[in-house]
Amino acid sequence: MSDKLKDTKVAILSTNGFEQSELFEPLKALKDAGADVKIVSPHSDSIKGWSGDNWGDSIDVDMTIADALARVDEFDALVLPGGVANPDSLRTNEDAIEFTRAFFKAGKPVSAICHAPQLLIECDVLQGREVTSYHSIKTDLKNAGARWVDKECVCDQALTTSRSPDDLPAFIEKTIEEIAEGIHAGQKTA
Repeated sequence: MSDKLKDTKVAILSTNGFEQSELFEPLKALKDAGADVKIVSPHSDSIKGWSGDNWGDSIDVDMTIADALARVDEFDALVLPGGVANPDSLRTNEDAIEFTRAFFKAGKPVSAICHAPQLLIECDVLQGREVTSYHSIKTDLKNAGARWVDKECVCDQALTTSRSPDDLPAFIEKTIEEIAEGIHAGQKTA
């Protein structure tokens, strides 16, 4: 365990149907780097992941989105795991959209992998930003004003994105680096 992220508080925003590796691996790495990590969800008990072709493991929720929204200033960064169902559900939740937008308004690091950038489309924070994602949402991201590229990890002013679980090592490394750097002026939105 290191103390690279000591005294930082990170939210992982998720709901049922998250890609299991895209939540559990960043969670472990962030904790190993010294961060205080909270699982934030519309649900108050636990959420279930997706692994391969079946439901995977569950994880306990630390805080509902409504509670986290009231305390958003306490968080230093946001991580958004993918999966197909997870971001599709979150993008229709007004509290999830408001919570996510708050990180951009404050210039705080946000990391999104796989299908998770779908939530960022709803937040209207992608105009002119360079991103990557799972290939099936490339057109959606372009239509939202993003510059989509096919790379394992892309970072544009504290917005870190990756394509799939195969990219987790690069995604996690860059996420930790961006959180350690803190606020980024180029991340701020109106």
